[in-house]
Amino acid sequence: MEQGRLLSESVDFLADERQKAEFDVYSMKVVWAGGKDNLQLSERMAQIVANDPALRKDDRVRLSRPELFKATLRKAAHTWKLIHDLSLTEQEATRLRDFVDETCYADLHWGMFVPALKGQATEEQQSKWLPLAYKLAIIGCYAQTELGHGSNVKGLETKATFDPYTDEFIMHTPTQTATKWWPGGLGKVATHAIVYARLITDNHDYGVHAFIVQIRSLEDHQPLPGITVADIGVKFGNGGYNTMDNGLLQFDHVWIPRENMLMRLAKVTRDGKYVQSDVPRQLGYGAMVFVRRSIVLDASVFLSRAVTIAVRYSAVRRQFGAQDGNSEIQVLDYKTQQIRIFPLLATAYAYRFLGEWMAWLYADVIAHLEAKDYSTLQEAHACTAGLKALTTSVTADGIEECRKLCGGHGYLCSSGLPELYACYVPACTYEGDNTILLLQVARYLIKTISQVGSGKQPLGTAAYLANLDQLMTENCIVTKGEDWLNPIAILKSFQARSARLCADCANQIAKASSPEAGFSELSAELVGAARAHCELVVVSKFIESLDKNIPGRGVKQQLQNLCHLYALSLINTYLGDFLLIGYLSRKQIALAKNQLQILLCQVRPNAVALVDAFNHTDHYLGSILGRYDGDVYNHLYKEAWKDPLNASVVPDGYDEYIRPILKQQLGKPRSRI
Repeated sequence: MEQGRLLSESVDFLADERQKAEFDVYSMKVVWAGGKDNLQLSERMAQIVANDPALRKDDRVRLSRPELFKATLRKAAHTWKLIHDLSLTEQEATRLRDFVDETCYADLHWGMFVPALKGQATEEQQSKWLPLAYKLAIIGCYAQTELGHGSNVKGLETKATFDPYTDEFIMHTPTQTATKWWPGGLGKVATHAIVYARLITDNHDYGVHAFIVQIRSLEDHQPLPGITVADIGVKFGNGGYNTMDNGLLQFDHVWIPRENMLMRLAKVTRDGKYVQSDVPRQLGYGAMVFVRRSIVLDASVFLSRAVTIAVRYSAVRRQFGAQDGNSEIQVLDYKTQQIRIFPLLATAYAYRFLGEWMAWLYADVIAHLEAKDYSTLQEAHACTAGLKALTTSVTADGIEECRKLCGGHGYLCSSGLPELYACYVPACTYEGDNTILLLQVARYLIKTISQVGSGKQPLGTAAYLANLDQLMTENCIVTKGEDWLNPIAILKSFQARSARLCADCANQIAKASSPEAGFSELSAELVGAARAHCELVVVSKFIESLDKNIPGRGVKQQLQNLCHLYALSLINTYLGDFLLIGYLSRKQIALAKNQLQILLCQVRPNAVALVDAFNHTDHYLGSILGRYDGDVYNHLYKEAWKDPLNASVVPDGYDEYIRPILKQQLGKPRSRI
């Protein structure tokens, strides 16, 4: 068959699936986007990117690392030009960069460097640095993690020693493990870095503080004297995160002005005295909640992309069951496929509503900070830490599960799934290792339980622990399958699970030789208890989001089905927990399983329309398997011919390495005598 020939005319293979939908897809798109204005904005930005040949991304996985990185630089510059030429607002510019869908130095500049200046620099410092950053006259990165320390920020080794004679700090990397390692944008692009280092003045170590340090010349981009900077090398996956220049950085007694210490929270005077400002250190909580909310929303988007690919391809793919001339069965009709993919579909929606609630939480935290009321901050920190950990872990695993659900073709880079996974999985580590974050949640929950007896009321998402006695003694009252559609029954089940797992850990810790010894010994169980609490939060916020009028034919019913599916699939997954705590009986578990099967059947005719409501363009998905028209096989065949290996029929190396084998010309074997 001649190269590139298509096997049939292109048609919409998913038209029949879309006709089955029992709800108004446009109205669901509005819900997913967070309103009509957001939907229209997203569609405009997505089309700008999709229609611009300069922003194509289908060739990324075939490029060498240098070619890939240069192409990323070109796209970043082109995007910046578009933002100026089209006079885009900040919101429009952010969405445009999202749809370009290529991680690069700009992500760290806008996402970490600029917020760090806003949060930690004085007004005078901001007036100097922010105008330069806003117009990209300087490009910044965020240099915190070191070769030997990541999550343990207090253990960072880089030193910033104040010299009162010159009124400067001396930045120095004292050991190899003190090398800054991983900051995005550092390797090849950034001109400046927010560097976290141990502040030493007057022969005293005051711990880790932030400094702004120029690392490259603004004239020829060469590293400045005393600075060693480079890229750390190729990372996991084709394409993926390799568009980012994650870097290493060492200082050999580099002198910087005293004013380059970010001094909003503390400062060093001209004579070397360390002075804390009267600005509450708790102000950092606002930025923390904002970043974690963004991570949760990103989780919903990445998971929705993977689910879109898997659902559409499962509707196109047919295997087995052909009888009497009938077609084979759609893979999406198999229960083994549905029980794996539909809960992930429900999870994507759950995380979307969770992200919207976190927007409210951010506003609430800011309001408390402005009122100098810090009573809710500890709970907000624990809650958002856990939700970051839960959503990123589930999303990373979910993308990989979607790849498996697509069978062998899912392993092709043209499926879009390998690169999607490689690009997303770092989220499980950056902004806090997920296991460590869950242990922070557990520590807060154990402390909260210990205070319940003294009359101190738990706050926020932990408020249910005020009813600890009731949750420890009352069991589930479900008697028929429909009872599992009652939000109260669902919430009480998840509250009891979390409360009892936490209480059990607290009891065992109390019996240990010391609290820290008990915490260490029970760390695995504590992670499980923290996860249970976080899943309760997601379930409760999904339920709360639906407790209002949602316009659009059938939209609310579909969301309720997904909410129930999400909750019951978690119960099905963690049956061990519910049995261990004695909350559910075997009969109630059987009823939950039966209701779950009913929900799978209800979601099935709406599955393709539900992923259509995510409103991802084919360009943004970057997947042949997830094409909107379902014309998979024609385009898989066409894509194969684009591979450079197919540029010639006979491979390079045939004469040297294949022909000698076929012609028995490798030479006679040496005698062993």
